[in-house]
Amino acid sequence: MRNIVLLFLLCFGVGVFLSAQSTAEEIETLLNTDAVTYAQAARFILEASDVTVTSNPSQAFQYAVEQKWLRGRVSANDTAKLDRIALLVMRSFDIKGGYFYSIFKNPHYAYHELVYQKIIQGRTDPSMTVSGDILLFITNRALAHKEQRK
Repeated sequence: MRNIVLLFLLCFGVGVFLSAQSTAEEIETLLNTDAVTYAQAARFILEASDVTVTSNPSQAFQYAVEQKWLRGRVSANDTAKLDRIALLVMRSFDIKGGYFYSIFKNPHYAYHELVYQKIIQGRTDPSMTVSGDILLFITNRALAHKEQRK
């Protein structure tokens, strides 16, 4: 019995270590990326928001499209634009918005809502491409916002 418990703990520890290692590699990859794709962004944001966990960016992108969190003519390998990522963040983190966002729930108002709530900061434009470091910053701010709501 003792050997079974030790084996379980060893396997669990290896799994946690490998998970942390892959997360660190993903963050490093994102930091070195000048323009993320919608698939990369969907996978990272959906996992950070605890909506879904998948190692496959295409599956995460497909899920976001099915939920209508990514709208319009976008494909998984397109370069991500800030307003569409704002909508994905608003919907996946279940962030409540103001009057216009509540009615329309579109990328335009999602972007403005995240700027108003100081999740998106600095000199930005809704149509700008999203770099890895911007994606990490926005995700971090959304996580902090989620913690404040608790």
